[in-house]
Amino acid sequence: MLKKLILENWKSFHYAELPLDPLTVLIGTNASGKSNVVEALEFLQRIAQGENIEAALAGNKTLSSIRGGVEWAALKPEKEFTLKALIAGEDEKIDYLYVIKIQTIPEIRVIEEYIEPQLLSENIFNNYLNIINTKSWHFPTRSGLKEVNSTINIHEIMNFKKDLNNNNNPIEIDTQTEDFKNIYNDYVIFKQKLKDYIISKLENILILNPVPSKMRDYSRLSDALESDASNIAGVLATLPDERKAEVESTLSTYIKHLPEGDIQKVWAEKVGRFGTDAMLYCQEQWKRDPSPSPIDARTMSDGTLHFIAILTALLTRPEASQLVIEEIDNGLHPSRAELLVRILREIGSKRKIDILLTTHNPALLDALGPEIVPFVVVAHRDSETGESKLTLLEDIENLPLLLASGTLGRLATKGAIEKSLSDNK
Repeated sequence: MLKKLILENWKSFHYAELPLDPLTVLIGTNASGKSNVVEALEFLQRIAQGENIEAALAGNKTLSSIRGGVEWAALKPEKEFTLKALIAGEDEKIDYLYVIKIQTIPEIRVIEEYIEPQLLSENIFNNYLNIINTKSWHFPTRSGLKEVNSTINIHEIMNFKKDLNNNNNPIEIDTQTEDFKNIYNDYVIFKQKLKDYIISKLENILILNPVPSKMRDYSRLSDALESDASNIAGVLATLPDERKAEVESTLSTYIKHLPEGDIQKVWAEKVGRFGTDAMLYCQEQWKRDPSPSPIDARTMSDGTLHFIAILTALLTRPEASQLVIEEIDNGLHPSRAELLVRILREIGSKRKIDILLTTHNPALLDALGPEIVPFVVVAHRDSETGESKLTLLEDIENLPLLLASGTLGRLATKGAIEKSLSDNK
């Protein structure tokens, strides 16, 4: 799980930290920096999937450009930026900080990239770390996140010895002993497993921004949902039969609770002579039509498709992954807010999917309830420098007074939160 995102000289941010919880809500006015936060996560996801740095920023034939491309990736007049992601370890006793520092001018290149363990317990790696007493190990990835170092050489051994001696009480190490060779081999295996683990967490970030017009088309069979949800039918149709039935049953169960109450079932089917494409279908039930016929995605409303895309992402993404939904309320009627919040909490918790969402919708904020306050982050601009800032809602000094005057949704509508941050500067 991702626990924190740190931005340094990234786009409109000089320095900011975004804590990531099972459900994190990012609010703020237009041009406050919310999309820049989302794009930082998208950039990390792209490089974890193997894209080179320039393509991850500027796009290519298959990737859209992150806004501003390479030229506007670093906060002007800076010529480099740093992104850091704090990732929880598998045993919950240690966190890992992935750091990448990139120069954008005069040429784009990686200046520094490494993984640094945090909160190391002395007993975690006793099988090969019991000869040292250190609280911080530094594992450089050298030439890139996906590089695999499969050979043992003198350069690697010397770096390992340097790591072992990086403490307040340096010790002499005999590299010719069998014990050292065993410890070193464990170190190499551990380092590769650590890289693979970090890559898996970053590449499993999904930035979901459904485009209903694209969801209406036939789609190729697919294993993973695209960011625009254009291949939603292909993803559902590709699932193994038992899993497909389970997912479509859950989709249908939740969709029945939409305020309209007319959609009874949602499913996808393979189509075409060779069954390599798929179409999304639903069945509506009306009082005057006891034998309804299925309709396909071409006749579904934007709001319904947007809703189905969010549900499908929650149900088909790998467990313990990160889902980012920008403008989650886009195209959704306010009456659907409570149902959407229930879905996020129930399915997100059950499948251990962490959710970061951005919203302007007062109905959605009110549906989240007062218990969401510790997990709301406000994006805003410094009135003097223009730099974007991220502030936890609960850190606003006069928050109790603000909440006494109205609900969170009402405060957002009036712009009272941003005004308070500006006044308290």
